[in-house]
Amino acid sequence: VWKKPDQNCWKSLQAWIAKIFKKRTCTTFVEDSFSNGALCQCGREREAHSTVALGDCFGTAIVNRWDSGQHSSEYPTDAFGEVQFAGASKRHTQFLRLSCDTQPSLVYNLMTIHWHLPAPNLVVSVVGGEGRAKVKTWVREVLRQGLVKASQRAGAWILTTGLREGIGRCVGVAVRDHATAASSDSLNKVVAVGISPWGLVHQKDQLVKSQGSFPARYFVQNPVRDSCCLDKNYQAFLLVDDGSEGRRGGDTVFRTKLEDYISHQRTGIWGSGTINIPVLCMLISGDPNNLERVDLSLKNSMPWLVLAGSGGLADFLTDLLENVSSAPVFTSASESDGEPGPSVDLREKVAERVKKHFPAEPEPDKLVERALSIYQSRDLISIHHGEQESPTDFDTVLLRTLVGASKQRSSVEASPYNEELKLAVAWNRVDIAKSELFNGDIEWRYEDLEESMTDVLINDKPQFVQLFTENGLDIMRYMTYGRLEQLYRSVEESTLLYQLLQRRLAVRLGTTTVVPPAASEPKSPSKLTEENLESGPMADITIFEVRVLDLLLGDICQPFYHDVLGLNGISSRRRVLKRVCKLLRDNRSYVTKRCPEPWAPLFIWAVLQNRSEMATFFWEMTEESVLAALSGCKILREMSKLEVETEIQLSMKELAQTFESQANGVYSTCYRNDENRSFDLLIRKSPVWGGTTCLQMGMGADARLFFSHDGVQSLLSKIWWGDMKRDTALWKLLLTFFCPFLCYSNLISFREKSDQQEEEERDGEEELSGRESTLIDIQTSLVFMFSICLFFTPDVPEQYIPPPPRPFILSRWRQFWCAPVTSFLGNVLMYFLFLILYAYVLLLDFTRPPAGPAISEYVLYFWVFTMVCEEIRETFFIGMMTWRQTFRVYIQDVWNRFDLLAITLFILGTIGRLFSWTHELGRDILCVSFMVFTLRLIHIFAIHKELGPKIIIVGKMVKDVFFFLFFLGVWIMAYGVANQALLYSYDPALDRVFRRVFYRPYLHIYGQIPVEEVDVKKKWDVQCTDNRTLIEEGAEPCRSSFSNWLVVTLLIIYLLVTNILLINLLIAMFSNTFNEVQANSESYWKFQRYSLIVQYHSKPSLAPPFIILSHINLFIKRKIRNVPSVKVQHFVLKLSRKEANRLMTWETIQKEDFLSAQNKIQKSTDSERLKRMSVK
Repeated sequence: VWKKPDQNCWKSLQAWIAKIFKKRTCTTFVEDSFSNGALCQCGREREAHSTVALGDCFGTAIVNRWDSGQHSSEYPTDAFGEVQFAGASKRHTQFLRLSCDTQPSLVYNLMTIHWHLPAPNLVVSVVGGEGRAKVKTWVREVLRQGLVKASQRAGAWILTTGLREGIGRCVGVAVRDHATAASSDSLNKVVAVGISPWGLVHQKDQLVKSQGSFPARYFVQNPVRDSCCLDKNYQAFLLVDDGSEGRRGGDTVFRTKLEDYISHQRTGIWGSGTINIPVLCMLISGDPNNLERVDLSLKNSMPWLVLAGSGGLADFLTDLLENVSSAPVFTSASESDGEPGPSVDLREKVAERVKKHFPAEPEPDKLVERALSIYQSRDLISIHHGEQESPTDFDTVLLRTLVGASKQRSSVEASPYNEELKLAVAWNRVDIAKSELFNGDIEWRYEDLEESMTDVLINDKPQFVQLFTENGLDIMRYMTYGRLEQLYRSVEESTLLYQLLQRRLAVRLGTTTVVPPAASEPKSPSKLTEENLESGPMADITIFEVRVLDLLLGDICQPFYHDVLGLNGISSRRRVLKRVCKLLRDNRSYVTKRCPEPWAPLFIWAVLQNRSEMATFFWEMTEESVLAALSGCKILREMSKLEVETEIQLSMKELAQTFESQANGVYSTCYRNDENRSFDLLIRKSPVWGGTTCLQMGMGADARLFFSHDGVQSLLSKIWWGDMKRDTALWKLLLTFFCPFLCYSNLISFREKSDQQEEEERDGEEELSGRESTLIDIQTSLVFMFSICLFFTPDVPEQYIPPPPRPFILSRWRQFWCAPVTSFLGNVLMYFLFLILYAYVLLLDFTRPPAGPAISEYVLYFWVFTMVCEEIRETFFIGMMTWRQTFRVYIQDVWNRFDLLAITLFILGTIGRLFSWTHELGRDILCVSFMVFTLRLIHIFAIHKELGPKIIIVGKMVKDVFFFLFFLGVWIMAYGVANQALLYSYDPALDRVFRRVFYRPYLHIYGQIPVEEVDVKKKWDVQCTDNRTLIEEGAEPCRSSFSNWLVVTLLIIYLLVTNILLINLLIAMFSNTFNEVQANSESYWKFQRYSLIVQYHSKPSLAPPFIILSHINLFIKRKIRNVPSVKVQHFVLKLSRKEANRLMTWETIQKEDFLSAQNKIQKSTDSERLKRMSVK
């Protein structure tokens, strides 16, 4: 869809367009013998010529015929810009006056780059039908129902004269009617371009302006005999100037050159298509002068479609090609070169038909020669009987005409159907491809589809991608890393992905080039004909730049394509760049390697470009559908934060929500089918997606809908309660916590192994074999069994040998104390004791130096030390990420920042209180640290179903307060300064001024208004003075009684604004935030519950300060005995290849069931029923 260039773009056009494009002016007066010397043969009057043109009397005396090339000269064009037709819509149309000798490459680049016309997939050049003769009704229908509709489907340009006469006017009306009836979101728009002689344009003086017209007002009037008005329904006008006036045919040579140039350009984005742009000339009616036009195009191998029955030249060519049979040729005796010529019989037949159709033609021999030349190229001409055939099948007629012409030009070795396929792809006509090419009659090879596959991927044609993959294209063979690089190099400049890739490229090349915005300035015209995609800015894009995913996915995944580039184990950025540069300088052997999972890279590529339909198809083809959908959701939501275009940003958010819904739907099907396998699905570590899991990706994608699913919550509850049953009462936990030996009684019910296996047998129909199913069930049981977790190994052998049972005393002890809920309860209770001890030290036992800290304070120091050890363990000793990644993940959590702030303040306060000269400062810092430690309690209650959403509400309200404080600060500053200046004419005490300017107006909001001080009529029991010396020494200055009425007035206005307007604004903001969160309170709570469960699941069983014992035990196990951590398998499960394939196969089956059910629901909707009825 073309768009109107902005004013900055037009200003840059003005700077060079007149230098590049020229006009032609007659410079030699050649007298027209029929005008008695009043007119030149160029069509202009004698007075319209310059003195130079009139002065060459000797030269003009020997000239018999005026010639544009010899008798006219080029000058900078003075007519270009936009034209607005008076009385029409406000839409502006681009136009340009140009010389007939202008290079077509400059014109084509001007139209596509600066005028923003979409590059065509087809060009139909309509010839003939000029003049004021009435057009037949059926010809109008062919244009309206056939040509224009076919052009819309193919994304074509229609070239005509663009004048309000004959065929040009009919095409303009058909384009207008189509634009009115077409939907606003239609992908293809019909582009009608008018190419007409400048001398034929009526009222062309309205377009002339040396600086360009933006826009020029054009009034359509009744034209005179030798001129015609422009038609308002065209998108662009090329007004070809050969220096003549009122003469037709001056645009013929330029139009032929332009058609020939376009026919050598590639289709698709940046010329990425598999074929050149097909150009078809269509002859309707026509006069004998058009024979030269037809002959010129045929010599350039341009195919023609002749509309039989339309009259004039079209009927002559139909009669010639259908009724004149070719005769044997002979070598003329007069031809010394020996070239074969037409037979005498053929020449006589052609001459007979020339005399029949054009009896008044003064020079029939010239027409016969032209007709014979055309007859030699008859294979490039197709005849269409439009009056007899339906106009709705006109696109098929165009396709067959172009295919027939291409077969004449193609090599013998080429597949006979390749050209037809490429045309169908270029026009995006998957219906033609299905009915004509993929109906089962043709056996397609991989080599036949490979090139077209790249075309449809780059140009966003997902239906063809599906068609190719179903009919012989092996995606495993096609998708190599070199091909992936090629796809990323084809990204459009206007996309966010292009800018991200360029930034990564600048990092690798060591440059600081700033990536220009999408709407950049127009390029220099001198470069228009030299630019090429391969030498463009994307030519250097490699797999390394594709790692923009690291920016979008963050630390959730390991870096993508590290193994391909050989970067595994390298964390230093400098070493990574050095290794990559060396690899890219060498042979780059990785480009021929096949992608192990081809659909996942294609899905990422489509999502990064926000291609909805393409991304959805690739998601349907991926194996890990739940994780892929969540990954797409994460990428799109991160990109929407970087996107500046509002419309694109909204579409990204909508597509992200769609993928989240798809993930939720597929997982619902999985959960209903088999609960245990669905749990494995959530925690399985995926090598394709950087070693992440569904839960981790869903958390990073802020997928609240997904986390609200009952299956996800069931897994979290299972992990939270460990081996205890979920209905255990809180009082039983507290009682057992303080009396640990009660865990051996029946006070708390535990889920034994046999109970879990009975649950699993009730979970649905098994789809795998009994032995395989048993192994997966055993593994799933062991994952969530705390009592035997030390004996668990990630890969269950085929001959499974159960671990030896633990003694009942030890196993039951572990079942209770290893559960996350017990760890949470212990941490909460000990944290309350910590705050009590902290408060006791601050209030009752805080001694001054040199007495030194008391015993209770030493206990407090040790307690905080154990908390610091735990924070260090959480930050650097969990997971397999580097310390930089783990610290980034740690610092992203708000509550971790609270911990870091509280501990930092505590350390500073402790250091300060040890010295007498900083004792009070240290105590103050410790008091602030206590406040931060106490606020940390809020996070603990996030596990509560009622209090959890309220915490989120409070956090969002804090953000609202910051916006409120901005407005409040403005009013406080305005009122405080004015009030102080009016009440006290002189007061040098800064502390007093600061309090009265900021602090006192703030207290006014809460009703603390010192009326006696503000109103001088009231008695003020304060000793004051007007002596400046005393005031400078600190005495209270007296109030100023002058303009006290203004002080009272300002107070009234201030209270009205703050207490009524701003306070109510704050209340309204709070209410809106509350309603927004409260409406989705359950989903908010379920979402934040995950992070809390993960945190306490990874914590040791003992709470600070006894956690130091757990740290010592962990150090001995991990560092000395090298015992791996198995508890992490509860959230990250690594399966063997065979087990992972079983799980993915099962997930794929459930995805297909979900999509099938979704399609049934879609087909049953009213809109789909109406659509099917309309097709019938």
